[in-house]
Amino acid sequence: FFFQAEDGIRDDLVTGVQTCALPIFPTRAFSSFTFLIMQQTDFLVIGSGIAGLSFAIKCAEEFPDRKILVITKATADETNTKYAQGGIAVVSDPETDSFEKHVDDTLIAGDGLCNEAIVRKLVEEGPARVEEIIEWGARFDKDDQGTYKKGKEGGHSAHRILHHKDVTGQEMERALLQAVASFSNIQLIKHCFVVDLITQHHRGFLITKSTPDIICYGVYVLNRETNTIDKILSRVTVLATGGVGQVYRATTNPVIATGDGVAMAYRAKGRIENMEFIQFHPTALYEPGLRGQAFLITEAVRGEGAKLRNHQGDDFMRHYDTRKDLAPRDIVARAIDSEMKKSGTEHVWLDCRSIDQKRFREHFPNIYEKCLSIGVNIHQQLIPVAPAAHYSCGGIKTNEWGATSIVNLYACGECASTGVHGANRLASNSLLEAMVFAHRCFVDAKSKIAHIDFQLDIPDWNAKGTTEPREMILITQSLKELQQIMSDYVGIVRNDIRLQRASRRLDLLFEETEQLYQSTTVSPQLLELRNMITIGYLIVKCASFRKESRGLHYNTDYATKQPMAQNIVL
Repeated sequence: FFFQAEDGIRDDLVTGVQTCALPIFPTRAFSSFTFLIMQQTDFLVIGSGIAGLSFAIKCAEEFPDRKILVITKATADETNTKYAQGGIAVVSDPETDSFEKHVDDTLIAGDGLCNEAIVRKLVEEGPARVEEIIEWGARFDKDDQGTYKKGKEGGHSAHRILHHKDVTGQEMERALLQAVASFSNIQLIKHCFVVDLITQHHRGFLITKSTPDIICYGVYVLNRETNTIDKILSRVTVLATGGVGQVYRATTNPVIATGDGVAMAYRAKGRIENMEFIQFHPTALYEPGLRGQAFLITEAVRGEGAKLRNHQGDDFMRHYDTRKDLAPRDIVARAIDSEMKKSGTEHVWLDCRSIDQKRFREHFPNIYEKCLSIGVNIHQQLIPVAPAAHYSCGGIKTNEWGATSIVNLYACGECASTGVHGANRLASNSLLEAMVFAHRCFVDAKSKIAHIDFQLDIPDWNAKGTTEPREMILITQSLKELQQIMSDYVGIVRNDIRLQRASRRLDLLFEETEQLYQSTTVSPQLLELRNMITIGYLIVKCASFRKESRGLHYNTDYATKQPMAQNIVL
């Protein structure tokens, strides 16, 4: 049979607000007559970062006779986790720190939108999860007495950041991949791109956001090694697909961070929350003419005493916040943006000259070497820095166990909106959240797996009538346009006119890209572009609904905070 996709139907939950005019995203027709490869697995994990691998390891330990399949679209270690520099925030010394302090710091950073009950679960369950990853082989820095070194970053009231030099995420990723390799029931497939989640939609049923009990049966994937669209059926599916930074011109995220999980969940009619809250890291290394991934200068450098200076040499953060250079990231990023606009320059300076040279090289060896590679000796010269898109605080809405609004589908890590971060993420809470909620996803899935059966009457992918794209420029140019639109109109500072312009331009990009999707064979580049346009749409739509300035969303038309402390759910 063939399924005729719905088209042109809107599902706005808020009326009376001008939003993007994108329709519900159509899906290709499917045919049950085309034979393609099909796999079945008990647990399907999409993404090989800290969240996905933590979940997989726990399942493998608990269920040695069940199959766990981890798929990633690049190499196994090319994840957002790998590029996390600063560390992981956890209360480990009751004499100098407490759960209550960590909770308070998180709530203050979240600017009224954190779910306090969820934050408490994060903070109180965090130490056990950190002990687990240490048992799996992760190595955090210790002093000469064998005590873990603890850093301090913006928004924290105590030294509580465990780290491994300035490559903490890379070390944690190494340990997790090593642990995964020890389990015979975990299969990790690289270079495999998920096209869409499979739901009742693909069995011929009309579903909308209001449809009760939408069920995830697995995924369609583009196998880049065989160039075929395969079908993977699973009892439980976990989205751990990372961030969305590539929708912006400058980002600290790797090229894989294209928001695939959030876009797929939205197309499957899953609930999406608070996408307007995009965190811009204040201090990415500024390199003239660079597009794409920028080198991150971790906030821990300012925790060691580095100061931000403008082009007049003034340590300007004292004019913006009493916490100066260690204010939360939204405040520091807006302050830098303001200084750049005042001076008409593209960066400010980070002054590290007061930090002990031996201490800096021990804690931040990669930053030191990177700066030297562009001719900056940090002991003698200032580092040029500018904000870059860094982290999405919103995402796929989950409950306290990581379950989404779609049955048998979980989300954890950056692609999820758990209630922890609110309007602004506290520094170094992300790695902790990924592990805590990967564990909670596992606990919930463990209790249900025995009662979930495979849905076998799933049609195969049908590429009939499509042709190879004749010009890749149609994709690459649209990507550049998308990044330009988002950077110019939906960046650190926004207003209603900018959002309206972004909306209209995204409409056109959407229409052009959907025509390509319907008429050409799919490629990773086309699938990523399609997903990123969806992410841009969701960011603009949520930003248009929020008639206030709060946390990471700063709209100059609503410069003072309005009494609208509520989440935006699409």
